[in-house]
Amino acid sequence: MTPKQHPVRGIDHIGITVPDVEQATTFLQNAFGADICYDALNKQQPPQEGEQTEQQLGLKRGSRIIHIRLLRIHEGPGIELFQLENTPQNSAIQLADYGLQHFAVYVDDVNAATARFQQAGGTLLSPPHALSGIEAGAGNQFVYGRSPWGTIIELISYPDGIRYPQESEAYRWTPPER
Repeated sequence: MTPKQHPVRGIDHIGITVPDVEQATTFLQNAFGADICYDALNKQQPPQEGEQTEQQLGLKRGSRIIHIRLLRIHEGPGIELFQLENTPQNSAIQLADYGLQHFAVYVDDVNAATARFQQAGGTLLSPPHALSGIEAGAGNQFVYGRSPWGTIIELISYPDGIRYPQESEAYRWTPPER
């Protein structure tokens, strides 16, 4: 089946549960220039709750979704923020935990992006460092950081390209050159 025949087109969005949608929005706007697409549910509307919502979304009994907002960071997929109440919540998972444990944002200048990330309230896990292996290149770098609510976000740049093996079936998404 060729990609054009396949029913799957690509990643539309990722969902992140946050303690406060407004604060998370401000962080993502300040750190990455995120734009608000829309609120699927705002705090003036009745919360999403009840048996049907719990079943459809795999929530614990009594959970209430009080705010859902969709954002977009430039050319990438959407980010859907969820704010819940009336349910026990754990801290953000670590890299070693099963499940979605980080998302990466492609940046043109890692140093400028890390400064903006930190000014917005994020915390770097280390200084930026070189990519290695087939991703190595003179200007290719990455760094992991944590959002104010704990989600791990990678800042990555590979202006010198990726050295793909000849047998590669696909190439990773890369923004077009400016």
